[in-house]
Amino acid sequence: MTLDAIDWLIVVGFFVVALTIGVVVARRAGSSSTEFFLSGRCMPWWLLGISMVATTFSAGTPNLVTDIVRQNGVAGNWLWWSFLLTGMMTVFIYAKLWRRSGVMTDVEFYELRYSGRPAAFLRGFRALYLGVLFNVISIASATLAAIKIAGVMLGTTPLVTITVAGTVTVVYCMLGGLTGVLLTDFLLFIISMGGAVAAAVFLLNLEQVGGLSGLLSNEVVQTKLSILPDFNDTGLMVAVFVVPLTVQWWSVWYPGAEPGGGGYIAQRMLAAKNETHATGATLLFNVAHYALRPWPWILVALASIVVFPTLESLQAAFPHIDSDVVKHDLAYPAMMTLLPGGLRGLVLASLMAAYMSTLSTLLNLGSSYIVNDFYHRFVRVDAGEKELVFVGRLVILLTMVLGSIMGLWLNNAVQVFHIILQVGAGTGLLFILRWFWWRINAFSEITAMVVSFAVAVYFEFFCGTDVADWKRLVAGIGVTTAAWMLVTFLTRPTEEATLRRFHRLIRPGGPGWRAVVRQARIDGDAIDCSGETWSVPIGILCMVAGCFAVYSALFATGYWIYGNYVPAVILTCVAGATSMILIKTWARVNAG
Repeated sequence: MTLDAIDWLIVVGFFVVALTIGVVVARRAGSSSTEFFLSGRCMPWWLLGISMVATTFSAGTPNLVTDIVRQNGVAGNWLWWSFLLTGMMTVFIYAKLWRRSGVMTDVEFYELRYSGRPAAFLRGFRALYLGVLFNVISIASATLAAIKIAGVMLGTTPLVTITVAGTVTVVYCMLGGLTGVLLTDFLLFIISMGGAVAAAVFLLNLEQVGGLSGLLSNEVVQTKLSILPDFNDTGLMVAVFVVPLTVQWWSVWYPGAEPGGGGYIAQRMLAAKNETHATGATLLFNVAHYALRPWPWILVALASIVVFPTLESLQAAFPHIDSDVVKHDLAYPAMMTLLPGGLRGLVLASLMAAYMSTLSTLLNLGSSYIVNDFYHRFVRVDAGEKELVFVGRLVILLTMVLGSIMGLWLNNAVQVFHIILQVGAGTGLLFILRWFWWRINAFSEITAMVVSFAVAVYFEFFCGTDVADWKRLVAGIGVTTAAWMLVTFLTRPTEEATLRRFHRLIRPGGPGWRAVVRQARIDGDAIDCSGETWSVPIGILCMVAGCFAVYSALFATGYWIYGNYVPAVILTCVAGATSMILIKTWARVNAG
């Protein structure tokens, strides 16, 4: 595909604006580690929420959705739609707790919640585990998508793609810190959504697609349209619907959908002005992520089945692409090559924006782990603020290099998705309960982390490929959960003083802390929050209402597109009614 002058102008202008933002806020970002990693804890909910959405709009996300739709139909998206339950739980139960904690990273939480050397080890090891291993895998996934997009749309080699796009991202990320990331994310989100919608509208009207009516009447596409899986296909139903909705959402750690919050979601909540802004930011993210964005990607994925029905047709259309990376996720950038001048530049800029948004967040977050929870905690306890910012910028550069190298090794988006799911299998319940059950300790966390990783390695390298992904996931969840639960009861609990300090600061409430509160009262150290109502029950009600509202909006949109007006009207009404319930009960959540 060749770009016209207007296309190049759009792309170059986008790069210039991103770099300018980094330069403008560089002085402020470099003033302290709190500014560099948390923007001074003074960010508004709308900017933080949009940043969360922009971050999850990775260049690889439309590729992943395309891969899923082409192989398992629209219903296959339940693999990630199920994480809405996790997200809404974070919104109405955990967001205010994170902001209340006052930590700089979710890894620092370990020494707030646990005690002694095990807590210190867990904080340091987890900083390296997430800041290096997981971060590099996530960067590699985003880089793989950028390689495929640029290879198809521009014909560039992987090395050229990484050098150009990666360099621009690293520069503004190193200069601007989290503030630069947030401000750039706002711009990137507008460009990304505009590009995705514009591309979907144009591609639906291609002659070979025949508009929306032509797409929906295509015999092959009709088999992919159902929002619910075929219940006669037991294997598919269990894999993409039953397991995700009954087990996966609460038991699996996945970046951006961590049970109880974590990663860059926690970072945004910790950067909020207060608890209310933290809650509002996370709610905005979940509404936009699940209800607003999916359908432009889904429509392009469906249209790609008409234009490029097989992998062989993709390979024939792009013979210069290495056959090892010609998978179904390549169909999305392949469709982008059919866009006209001007729109090509906008869409290319939007995909670059998605890539850069995800990458900048991962780089800043990973650097915060290494600097705050390893370097400052264990290597240079007396390091000054300027030194911490310098080390943070250096870590950003080195992490980008490692992620780029790994990106050259991966093949497709779904491969990465399942690897990350498997590594996090079985840890989710622990992350949910550690706020509300005093008995969980540092050894519980260490066990969950080690066992889940060991199980993932076994399935990836020593188990036959005939074992379905969902079976591996359920097995990993069962083994890991049983292991950390057993260790919890066999090891000593966290020191009493640490438990009391945590309860006094966080005010989690509930029956899981009664033993600690009762003992503190006997010792004359009252830590109970008399007069405060435990907010978890009303939080769960809001979680349920929020899920109904977002799912109803998501599926109503689909049925309006399909022309099925009866379910579209019903679901629209449900979305409106549950939204009203949510509005009326929100104040009670914030008061808790």
